[in-house]
Amino acid sequence: MTSDAAYPFVPALRNPAGSPIRELFKYLSDPGMISFAGGYPSAALFDVDGIGAASAAVLRERPAECLQYGATEGAPALRQVLASLMAGRGAPVAQDELLVTSGSQQGFDFLARALVEPGSVVLVEEPTYSATLQALRLAGADIRGVQSDHDGMDVAALEAMLADPSLRPRLIYTVPTFANPSGATLSSARRLQLLKLVARHRVVLVEDDPYGALSFDGAPPPSLLALCASVPEARPWLVHLASLSKTLAPGLRIGWMVAAPEIVRRAVIAKQVSDLCTPPWLQLAAAQYLEAGRLPAQVAREVAAYRDKRDQLAAALGQAFGDRIRFALPAGGMFLWAALDGIDDAAALLPHAIAEKVLFVPGAGFYVEQRQRATFRLSFASTNLAQIGEGVARLARAVERAG
Repeated sequence: MTSDAAYPFVPALRNPAGSPIRELFKYLSDPGMISFAGGYPSAALFDVDGIGAASAAVLRERPAECLQYGATEGAPALRQVLASLMAGRGAPVAQDELLVTSGSQQGFDFLARALVEPGSVVLVEEPTYSATLQALRLAGADIRGVQSDHDGMDVAALEAMLADPSLRPRLIYTVPTFANPSGATLSSARRLQLLKLVARHRVVLVEDDPYGALSFDGAPPPSLLALCASVPEARPWLVHLASLSKTLAPGLRIGWMVAAPEIVRRAVIAKQVSDLCTPPWLQLAAAQYLEAGRLPAQVAREVAAYRDKRDQLAAALGQAFGDRIRFALPAGGMFLWAALDGIDDAAALLPHAIAEKVLFVPGAGFYVEQRQRATFRLSFASTNLAQIGEGVARLARAVERAG
């Protein structure tokens, strides 16, 4: 057996750390396990009939396009319907500003390749999406955390950081709407302040927006991309990442990037050496589905179900832990971010939870320096209402076991 030391691994992969969420997947094979861990949409809500009909129709009507290589930029039919979707969200885009990606995470990977070198400073809100931290570490970035609260990223703190002329960040990353992992939503005032700030400092701002459509309390807030109509000088510096993974099906792997044409061109080249093109059959099926007008009803079903699950989880946590537990009720999305008095390190609680057959994600992995160890993330989307109540009861027993 050859040791790891025998291979000339690049520095970022000599001692790699996997995703803290993916590391928990091995426990999902236990049929008795209840998981609040992965950010999975509910499989029970998938529009199997609609997706199946769209897939069969395009294969029947356009077999060569479905099964042949496609354009790296994306199938023209899908790019056109995505442009219409974005216009409906108040953010019209030109064709040369839009790239279809294999999930929105691939789009961020392309940005990292195009803009981040070893030692480049990148600013991320904290807590932040763990896969973003993983991608930036692989790129060798100097990652700096920007504090956040229930109103999202603390833009005043960001402004103070940007006042340091030696910092010169390559990217700023945020999930401003129903964030992963915190569930927080950037306030309207902070959104405008943030756009003005990136325009003044001429730094690329990445808006990751996979959850924006999943609003429980009326219309979602306008995206940063849509608000660029009020701050047009920010538009060249904004990159918007979006996806159908949370609203239609993650297995389709359909995401997209909206950015300045100069950025899109570099991302296209990166995609050419990554997967060449997102599978054309899936792209055309997604286009057919969207053109049929089925997405709004699908999202409405998800919103109704996830709102009930959020409420069930919040009520169960309150009943089980009372004043010991602290969390803010998310206004949308899939996550509830919590801390429990008496638990100083949620990672130490996790083995007891696994013994009780319930999973969650400790909060430390969502921070640059593995801070805030008392926090943890609970995803309510993929569980049913009965599982939520039982899962919280198991979590309470795990807390008792931990002493």
